[in-house]
Parts: sequence; structure tokens; C-alpha cells
Amino acid sequence: MLGVTPAPDAAAREAATNLERIRRLREVEQTILMRAPEHDLEPDLSRISAVMELLGDPQRGFPVIHITGTNGKTTTARLIAHLLTAAGLRVGRFTSPHLHHIRERISMGGEPISEQAFLDTFDEIATYVDLVDARSRSEGGPRMTYFEVLVAMAYAAFADAPVDVAVVEVGMGGGWDATNVADGQVAVVLPIAMDHSHFLGDTLADIAHEKSGIIKPGALVVVGAQEPDLVPILAARAEEVGARMALEGNDFGVVARSVAVGGQQVSIRGLAGDYLDLFLALHGAHQADNAAIAIAAVEAFLGGGQQPLNADVVREAFADVTAPGRLEIVRRSPTVIVDAAHNPAGAQALATALAQEFTFVKLVGVVAILGDKDAESMLQALEPVLDEIVVTRSTSPRAMSPQRLGEVAVAVFGEHRVYVVDDLPSALDRAAELADDTGAGAGVVATGSVTTVADVRLLLGAPGA
Repeated sequence: MLGVTPAPDAAAREAATNLERIRRLREVEQTILMRAPEHDLEPDLSRISAVMELLGDPQRGFPVIHITGTNGKTTTARLIAHLLTAAGLRVGRFTSPHLHHIRERISMGGEPISEQAFLDTFDEIATYVDLVDARSRSEGGPRMTYFEVLVAMAYAAFADAPVDVAVVEVGMGGGWDATNVADGQVAVVLPIAMDHSHFLGDTLADIAHEKSGIIKPGALVVVGAQEPDLVPILAARAEEVGARMALEGNDFGVVARSVAVGGQQVSIRGLAGDYLDLFLALHGAHQADNAAIAIAAVEAFLGGGQQPLNADVVREAFADVTAPGRLEIVRRSPTVIVDAAHNPAGAQALATALAQEFTFVKLVGVVAILGDKDAESMLQALEPVLDEIVVTRSTSPRAMSPQRLGEVAVAVFGEHRVYVVDDLPSALDRAAELADDTGAGAGVVATGSVTTVADVRLLLGAPGA
């Protein structure tokens, strides 16, 4: 009797399909990661523009709220997206960098793009990316970067979904950032500070000029608090392209805030209405400012800044918003906070929030900073709020060596307050020991880069972003 191989049952077929998807996902992620990273780029929109044109310009298929600035972009994007979702819209969100996995950057309906949609979108654009790579190489230029490919995927995925609106965070700068092939109906400019000066310029004015490039004809521009001499730069760009501008502190802003358990109570004056006694499930005065900017941006998008939002929608959205890695408590006993501050302005905002909103009897820092950052200024901002500091390195290949960071820390904190530990897991253990020596009321804060935060979240088993 001839043997007959039985057909696999449904469970076996599903398992095989899942394994193949996982294998393919790893392959695609590795293919993208092999490209030039987002900090190694040539400021030029020609490559991403060419891919978009070959795809049929999907970024024209939905309205965009475009966000630039130095710090707070990801949190503000999450706040805006949360408000729009609560208002009943299907929202695409593009942010960077990611904490744990690349799909976090492309979100729809509040969730990272699915594994299958990620693969399908890559397959959709891959041929066109190869064509543009070949053309660029033939002209002596580079291949598309890691970031450019992800931008193309995001816009293609949003068009395929489709979404009602995309909330898009720039990667770096504004005018030549790959995301700027889209035209924002609303442009958001968060506070501008020094960062990425080797690309954006050596002065705040230079950086403001570059970031103003996201302001497009007819847009409504929502501008966070800025150094006074930067406002005319942004205003000049708005006037040049016929955009309207609304300024925090003049046209909208936080009118009251107080610390609350698990966040803060805020009252905000928007462009078109007042929103009083809201619970915002985020810590820090800078997050209250981000919330005010988010409200103004959504008012601008939904009603041109002329119609107030439903107060219950705002209340619901703010009460359960999350911002992983931003003043996030990831463990108790001792309390461990992670924050992705990665430049002096971010470190100062973190220090202010720690001083105003937490009552630790002792606070130990675990700090790992990238080699191209202003570590001295970051540590000077943190010094008043940290009793002791453990310096180390994250898993990023760009991380400053613990020994070098230790030298900088000793100059700022004094030798008796600084501990140098070669690896992050051991540094976290050392910081916990130093906190435990004090007893109840001590805490640990881990900061210095997004990678530092991601590593600590993984080590402590924090829920995904």
C-alpha cells in the first residue's frame, strides 16, 4: 500500500506561517539596518522625493500635522495622536528613534504597525528604493539611508491603511529632513535648543532657520516657547509662505498646574477654548507645555483654531496618555525612573521635574551618554538633583566610554560622588545598592540617551512601547 503523507493540520500550518513571518521580519529589519544610520546622512531631499514620486506620492493622500523642535517631539506627537484618536479619527503616527523595535516608529490607531503590514509595505517600496539607490550611485551619491527608507514606508503604509491624518515627527532639523516631502496643514515648532550642531548649525538662529523649513504655504503654525530672537525667524518664514502663526504664552498656554499622584493637574488656554482642571498622566512642567501645544495643534487641525475641542475628549485623552521612556517609573523598591534626556536642554527639564515633583531622600543617577553629545553640560544640569552618579555605557556603538564619561563626571560632581561601572546591568545594580543603603525614600534615575532608557526598560521588564 502506497504511503500517503497526511496534510498538516491547521495548527501546524499556522505555526509554519508564523515562523516564516518571523524569519522574514528579521531579514527585512537587517536589510534596513545595514543602510547608513540616521546620524550619518547627506542633507538632501532628492532621494526620498524620487521614491515618493515613483510610488505615486502617497504622502499627498492624507493631511499631515508636522512636528519639529529640539526636545519633546515624540511626546507631543503621542499627545496629538491621542487627542485625534479620542475625537474619532484614524491616526497614523511617525516618530523616532524607537525604544525597542523598529515598528514602533510607524503607528496606526495607537498601535505599532503589524508585522505583516510592515513586511508588505517594505515589499511595496523595495523595487523603487533599489532604483533610486542605483541612480544615486551612478551619479556618485549615496544609497538611501535607514531613516529615508522608514519615512517612505510610513507614508506608503498611511496611504494604504488609509489614515484620516498623519502626525509626523521630523528626524532632524526640518527643511531637508526626509519627512519634509509632505506638506503639513499644521506645523508645530517645539522649543529650539542646541543639538546636532554639526548638521543644523552652530547657533540657535541657524537651527531655527533650518527647522522653519517645515512651515508650508497656508499652514497654521503652532510655536512653543522660544528664545526671543528666534521668534522673528519663524515669523519671517510664516509670512514668506502665507502661513498663520500662534505663539505659546501669547495665543495659548498653561494657565495653572499642580503636582498630582501619577502626573499633574493642568488648566490650559487653547486657541479657541479653555480646558480646566485636567489630569495629565505625565510628570514635569515641560509635559504640561507639550500638552498645551498638542491642544493648540489639534484645534488648528480640526477647526482652523476657531472651534474649541470637546472637553470630555480632552479629559479622556490626557488621563490615559503614556510616554514610554519619558520620566517613566519602571520599578518600585527602590523607585527607578527612566528618562530619554540626551542633550543639555533635556537634562535641564529632567532636573527641574525631579526637583519639583519627587521627594526622594536620596537620588542616584545611572548615566550613559553618546560620544557626540555635550556630556559636561548635561551633567552640570543634573548635578544639583543627584546625590551620587554611576556612569556607564549603553549598548549603542556610539556610547562614550565609561572611563571618559567618568572623567567628565568627576570634574562636575567631585570624585567622592562618582562611580564608574563598565556595563549597564552592573551599573544599575550598583545604583540600587547605593539607594538601598539609605533605606526608604531613595530612588534611581537612568538617563543620558534613548538607548540607555531602552536598555534599562528591557533589563527591568517594563512593558513595551
